[in-house]
Amino acid sequence: MEEFLKAIVLGIVQGLTEFLPISSTGHLLIGRKLLGLEEAGLFLDTMLHLGTLLAVVAIFWRDVLFMVRNPFSRLTLLILAGTIPTAAIGLAFEDYFEAISKTGVTVGWEFLLTGIILWWADNMKNGSKKIDQISYTDALLVGALQGAAILPAISRSGLTIAGALFRGIDKQAAARFSFLLSLPAILGAVVLQSKKLIDGEVAETISVFPLIAGTLASAVAGYIAVKWMLNILQRGSLKGFSIYVWVLGAIILFLQFTGKW
Repeated sequence: MEEFLKAIVLGIVQGLTEFLPISSTGHLLIGRKLLGLEEAGLFLDTMLHLGTLLAVVAIFWRDVLFMVRNPFSRLTLLILAGTIPTAAIGLAFEDYFEAISKTGVTVGWEFLLTGIILWWADNMKNGSKKIDQISYTDALLVGALQGAAILPAISRSGLTIAGALFRGIDKQAAARFSFLLSLPAILGAVVLQSKKLIDGEVAETISVFPLIAGTLASAVAGYIAVKWMLNILQRGSLKGFSIYVWVLGAIILFLQFTGKW
């Protein structure tokens, strides 16, 4: 039962932080340390990411259905273009990113950097490009930023939305494109980690039912987070998230400095 509840807590953390610009991977790393589930590792993280995949599909199902039915549409090709640099960076530096995720040695600094990116993005003038005006260059740049966000405490949603705003894309379109671009990235991670599990490269250290519970919790929390984020971008500010990750990063650096991390 304890393992079951811990998986649900991590699922909620993953669902909320995947789409709020505060880094899901960084929070999962902290969560696993606090809950004593460090040995569950990347496979648990991947299953929780699967929950967030379900959340995006549930909200943007019309876009997903359109792309499935129209594989050569402009939207589909834009998502494909954005996925190419993400996949290239992820595959090229997979072992490096995995090693960093296990140690968490750079997490504090990455949270601070995420806060700077969010503050900068919040001060940026809202662009005018709608989703159908996004160029392939825009998609490639945002996809490359998504690849860079594989670093544990660099927020994927924060970095991709900031990159889209930098390219003059409207806030709502930036969020929509960011969330749709997460679909192939998350799906790819699930496939790769599942292959490792089947091949015996990753030990299954958490039982099936807690994994299912965590995945469902992640899906529900992710659904809420996406809706919340869309509302924030329309009416609110990202600076509160900046302050939050700055405080969190400072705490982690202090713990590292004192040898308690």
